[in-house]
This record gives sequence, structure tokens and C-alpha cells, in this order.
Amino acid sequence: LEMAGAARGLTIQLKRAAVAPAKGDGARILVERLWPRGKSKAALRLDAWLRDAAPSTELRKWFHEHPGKWDEFRKRYYAELDAHPEALAPLPALLESGPVTFVYARADDERNSAVALREYVLRRVRR
Repeated sequence: LEMAGAARGLTIQLKRAAVAPAKGDGARILVERLWPRGKSKAALRLDAWLRDAAPSTELRKWFHEHPGKWDEFRKRYYAELDAHPEALAPLPALLESGPVTFVYARADDERNSAVALREYVLRRVRR
């Protein structure tokens, strides 16, 4: 992730798809492989959908079956992201324009792919 000077003021917020958009969200980016159930495009007000940056279907299913294996999930997810850096190609331009909000569907607010993705991006940018 090539991020010139954006790392200084980098803000990545997280918000469930069930929560209404707000002025402070900045660019709203859906970071799920599947569209959130029961949500229209108008309701989500997205600026981008990084479908390919979400965990693979296989990994998503594995984590659903093993929710307690958070560290292993993150390790596997980061390996997928490392193998497919093009999935994050649109992200630098979105981040440079101001705050962004990763929109996710999972009910667990602490252990979901958006949390892991934010951690991954922040680590890469600050290197």
C-alpha cells in the first residue's frame, strides 16, 4: 500500500451496515464479499465496494465455524491480502481524500473482517 503523506492523518472508522450513514463517515467502503441482507444501495450510501479485499468464501466459512480462532483467522486473512495486493488498489486514493468508514455486516463488532482489514492497512501504511 503506497501512501505518500496520508499516514499522518489516516482515519479508518468501522460501522455495521445496519447503522445509518452519518456526515462524519467520509468515504464509505463496503468490505464484505456478499451484499448485506436487506440493505439497498441507497440505504448504505457507499463510495466503493472492495469485494475482493474481503476474506475468501472458504476463509469466511471457516471463521464462521471457528469463531474462537481470531488470531488464526487474521493470520490466514493477511496471507490472502498479501497474495492479492491488487484487491486494495483503490484504497490509497480513498484514504487520501479524508476519513473513510469500512462498512461490514457481521454482528460481532470486535472480531470481524473489517476490524482485521483496518489493522492490516494501518500496519502497512505505517511501515
